[in-house]
Amino acid sequence: MCYNVKEYLYSQLLCRFAAKIHAFFKKHFPKGHKMSYNKNNNSKNGEKKDFGKKKNFSSRNRFGDANPGSGKTYNNGEGFDEGLSNGSVPGRNAVRELLKSGRQIEKIYVQKGQREGSITVLAATALERGIPLIETEKAKLDKLCGYEQHQGIVAIASEKEYVTIEDVLEIAKQRGEKPLIVIADNISDPHNLGAIIRCAEGAGAHGIIIPKRNSACITPAVAKASAGAVEHLAAVKCVNVTETIKKLKDLGLWIFAAEADGTDYTKADFDVPCAIVLGSEENGVSPLVKKNCDYILSLPMRGKVNSLNVSTAAAVLLYRAISQRGQN
Repeated sequence: MCYNVKEYLYSQLLCRFAAKIHAFFKKHFPKGHKMSYNKNNNSKNGEKKDFGKKKNFSSRNRFGDANPGSGKTYNNGEGFDEGLSNGSVPGRNAVRELLKSGRQIEKIYVQKGQREGSITVLAATALERGIPLIETEKAKLDKLCGYEQHQGIVAIASEKEYVTIEDVLEIAKQRGEKPLIVIADNISDPHNLGAIIRCAEGAGAHGIIIPKRNSACITPAVAKASAGAVEHLAAVKCVNVTETIKKLKDLGLWIFAAEADGTDYTKADFDVPCAIVLGSEENGVSPLVKKNCDYILSLPMRGKVNSLNVSTAAAVLLYRAISQRGQN
């Protein structure tokens, strides 16, 4: 009797498996579709398959074969020395070695539903080190790594060493200047962040503060947008912008936020130790951050548009500051 029960369960399992196979073929190969495979010429439907004429994604060139017939293959996830312009490091082996290296990692994206095998270990290591772990769809991972084989995981690694607020204040002290710091409040566009860094460095600011989450980080894309200025400007990574502002105020700095419906920026006194807060173009300065600032400043708009690009606003305020300080 026990044998009959086992046999019945086994037959039910086979039936379910067969049903799934049938559903798969019905979905991907509808009625009337015919497919033949020729072993000799590697073709489907009698049409020869030309691997050299596959669609070429230009972003893949730096990872692997840019020339048909060279015999090379695209990156399989082993090694992480070559990154994309956004600092992405795709593949399980690559992320594992990246974690071992001690190099600064901004965040790690994991494909939804991928919670088996080595990804579990990598995710645990990331959480242990306090690295933000974000679940997302496969389509976003594909886009992040230029459609390379990511195996369900992509890390975003920073290209720059971050410093502390005290280090930034020390830079100002060594120059014999009053501190001038820029705070990027959730600036998500890397090109905007790069342009802000370029303005800040050109104006002689002593550093920039960037949130750890919900913000663009300093990657090769940001470095390119900054025209190399990122190499000369100290950068601080903070967990909470509001708490960082409170710390700056305790250290004697005045905090100015660029936001609509504020005081005309020409009436502000920048000839003091200060920090300028710039918000995202979508949402502006976040409400809690705005509440903790000393002054809200606005740029008058005479045309039909209601705001400037955030990097343009940064340039106006920074150069207003240095003009008041008598710097050339």
